[in-house]
Amino acid sequence: MSHLVRRLITVAGVPALLFGLASSPAAKAEPAAAAAAAAETTAITFPTRIELPNGFQPEGIAIDHLTAYFGSRADGDIYAADLRTGRGKVISQGPGTGSLGMKVDNRGRLFVAGASGGNGRVIDTRTGRVLASYTFTKASPTFVNDVILGKDAAYFTDSQQPVFYKVPFGRDGKLAAKAQTIPLTGEYQHLPGFNANGISLTPDGRALIMVQSSTGFLLRVDPRTGVVQKIDLGGELMTNGDGLLLVGTRLYVVQNQSNQIGIVDLNRTGTKGTVVDKITSADFDVPTTVAAFGNRLYLPNARFSTPPTPDTPYWVTAVQAKRDMSHSDDAACDPIRFLR
Repeated sequence: MSHLVRRLITVAGVPALLFGLASSPAAKAEPAAAAAAAAETTAITFPTRIELPNGFQPEGIAIDHLTAYFGSRADGDIYAADLRTGRGKVISQGPGTGSLGMKVDNRGRLFVAGASGGNGRVIDTRTGRVLASYTFTKASPTFVNDVILGKDAAYFTDSQQPVFYKVPFGRDGKLAAKAQTIPLTGEYQHLPGFNANGISLTPDGRALIMVQSSTGFLLRVDPRTGVVQKIDLGGELMTNGDGLLLVGTRLYVVQNQSNQIGIVDLNRTGTKGTVVDKITSADFDVPTTVAAFGNRLYLPNARFSTPPTPDTPYWVTAVQAKRDMSHSDDAACDPIRFLR
């Protein structure tokens, strides 16, 4: 197995097989076998609970191969932990404002949503150096909450403003100097409280999916125009919706205060979905976001109902996904190929 394939077993928290990195049947078999081996290994030896530093106040997570990255909503520090041992350390000091949703690309760049700072930044996971920083807005209130990576851009939600932000990529993934602000229109209604929160792609990769925490709606968003269409869930709501993870045509929706993950099967265009199941755990204490390795889902517990102190314990819970994610619909959620 090449170094590149090994390193990309997970990109942005999803098995690399999902990203269409292999084109021939023989090439697809290799990462598929690697993903299956990863699933077997995690089931046997990897810890199902990762302890974070006391007082850390986690929110976001991203996984790259065997390393999970977490952001602190207290001061923005980035903590990296080994999935095999659970041990970790702070690799990048925060700016004093929170680090929330995050994704890592195949260049080892960690994209981080900057909460009430109204910003986002890109961090080199090898050195912890900030490669780029973007001030999306100086408006108040603002709460830059989550991020997803497309082929040509990174997209950030703002839970307090009726917009989203786009950081374009140039040739060879070069980061744009400035971000774009795109208003949310169509069937979007901006309400008091938290609005657009978690973000993902549609299964066909041609649009964005956002969950609106204040309503429980899943929203399909045109990435170019910002026009919003409510996703038809047959009357079901994703109450307390937070982080999103798309695997094939299956969307995992973290429902933070509900202490569960809602499971939605979508059509390929992301216009309709069916709520098919949920995942709960006695170890959940207000989980916020989710990333995957093998057949496991990893969720940091924000513990919003527990007053934070420097000594408050925080941890990450690993649960079994209710689908063999090593055999999912690979091309369906490839952020490298779609959103052109």
